[in-house]
Amino acid sequence: MPERKVTVVADVGLHARPAATFVRAAAKAPMDVWIAKPGRDPVNAKSILQILALDVQQDEMVVIKAEGDGADAVLDELAGIAGSP
Repeated sequence: MPERKVTVVADVGLHARPAATFVRAAAKAPMDVWIAKPGRDPVNAKSILQILALDVQQDEMVVIKAEGDGADAVLDELAGIAGSP
């Protein structure tokens, strides 16, 4: 399953506006998309509540995964929204 490891760069982490932007982009994907902190269970990247519950802070790493046709393009877009590789 393709994945991207990303360091979140937003001052507020993956909260409020950055999370909403991330969820909107993930929701457009025709496949399931997951996000997780290393060592934790992945959550649905299309759910704002689940992403907010991850409590991702600035400079923390997350792993974004997707599987299916076009997964790499979706992951590249989401990685660009969340932070830097």
